[in-house]
Amino acid sequence: MSLAVLKSRALNGIEAPEVSVEVHLANGLPAFHVVGLAETEVKEARDRVRAAIVNAGFEMPAHRITVSLAPADLPKESGRFDLPIALGILAASGQIPAKSLIRYEFAGELSLTGELRPIRGALAMTFAMQRAHSRSAFILPLANADEAALVEGAAVYPAATLLEVCNHFCAADDTVRLARYRPVAQPVLVEYPDFAEVKGQWHAKRALEVAAAGGHSIIMVGPPGAGKTMLASRFPGLLPSMTNDEALEAAAVQSLTGTFTAAAWKKRPYRAPHHTSSGVALVGGGCQFQLLTRLHT
Repeated sequence: MSLAVLKSRALNGIEAPEVSVEVHLANGLPAFHVVGLAETEVKEARDRVRAAIVNAGFEMPAHRITVSLAPADLPKESGRFDLPIALGILAASGQIPAKSLIRYEFAGELSLTGELRPIRGALAMTFAMQRAHSRSAFILPLANADEAALVEGAAVYPAATLLEVCNHFCAADDTVRLARYRPVAQPVLVEYPDFAEVKGQWHAKRALEVAAAGGHSIIMVGPPGAGKTMLASRFPGLLPSMTNDEALEAAAVQSLTGTFTAAAWKKRPYRAPHHTSSGVALVGGGCQFQLLTRLHT
């Protein structure tokens, strides 16, 4: 039968490697298989995609469907592959044109009604696409548009439903096509706790100023209540303003954990874990804390 190949991205630590979503329709009893080191939530896409395609007004092919997520040795997780899988099935069955799909990358979780739900790591994926000098545009859920558009020069096309994405490739009228997202420029106001609020501690403040000026590491040792946390929380305010590249890297890491907000844009991250915190609690399920510390302190 037919074959369709689309591009998406996975999350591997702080990286977002490219993933080829290959959909093949073959003769035989109707079946739906997802291969390529897919986690449970990716394999569950079979049911979400089937319902979304039908509820969007399309026909689910009664064929043996094989979806391969390549490279096969890269772990795949979350529902971000729902959208490319659904489009691949529609393209392979001839319900939408497949020729122009190669110019885009896709990511998005589908609801049973065909709506696109927000995904984690949208900024990291867009940043990786731009850093790879890819000529592709990214089609993402509407809720991720502000986040993804922070990558300067990236072509982001947000959509609310699977049907909107299909109309983008099928409609001859440009008014029906998805519009490139252009965020409204907002002034960046970054506020940190004021160093002037610390009374005394002249030697400690001088040491922090030297560390900030020279890009050095620093360790503060003292009894509880001596002011270590208060001083450390004001240390980011001594550092120079973040460049666009630094802000993108920090925001991409926060995007991986789903904690990114517009208020955190270009604000140097700070965390104050308790001294009794376990390794899992400190790291937060990944290497985010280590990366933020290495980049910005």
